[in-house]
Amino acid sequence: MKQQSNCDTCVNYVYDEDYENYTCEASLDEDEMAKFLGFSFDNCPYYSLDDEYRIVRKQM
Repeated sequence: MKQQSNCDTCVNYVYDEDYENYTCEASLDEDEMAKFLGFSFDNCPYYSLDDEYRIVRKQM
């Protein structure tokens, strides 16, 4: 499966109520953070699809 680059569908991209903004919870190093902030973070190695129904499909 090819990794996507859209953070909106990533399980690591969560809403932070303190900052009232979405943040990436993956542990990024300095170079990776620069790519992330520059919107050039294609094929993120930390991308994990936020599939809410994955567990339900396994139970069937």
